[in-house]
Amino acid sequence: MNIFKVIIVLATSMIISFSAFSAENDITVVGGVEMAEVQNSTAFNHVKKKLGKWEGKLTQGLTGAVYDASYEFELTSGGNTITETVIEDGVQMLTTYSDNDGELVIKHYCVLGTEPIFKVDTLSKKAIAIKLDKSKSNLHAEHENFVTDMKWTMNSKDSMTFEATVMFNGELTKNKAKLKRVY
Repeated sequence: MNIFKVIIVLATSMIISFSAFSAENDITVVGGVEMAEVQNSTAFNHVKKKLGKWEGKLTQGLTGAVYDASYEFELTSGGNTITETVIEDGVQMLTTYSDNDGELVIKHYCVLGTEPIFKVDTLSKKAIAIKLDKSKSNLHAEHENFVTDMKWTMNSKDSMTFEATVMFNGELTKNKAKLKRVY
């Protein structure tokens, strides 16, 4: 009976040690199985700089209206996806960022009822701009409303500017938000 208790204590200690080691080394373990390590693209790592919650005011280009906006970036799926919960004037939307074969793929689930897919257009130390990936998004300006591009500029680690161009009723309009990091 004492040997049985010793074996249980040793096994438990090994499991706890392995879990602590995995956490320290950013290894994801699910059900005792170590997940494959994923190499993130430079663009994905750039988006990771935005992790946390951001709040501010957005100016809508179509009407000139200014309203509250918040953007919350969270790391999910064992560090392989970033979700962005967007709330503009009380309306919630979702954007996901994940790598596919070393390229950042962005999917936006929009209040306009469309789901455009984007790719990186430009990337610098301070900014990332994305544009509609026409090979993956079959959207038509003649009869659909959708976001055509977005850009985030880091003014400092706690201040960011967000810009988006939207195709609305066949015309392009631009929205712009000034945001501060909440956490």
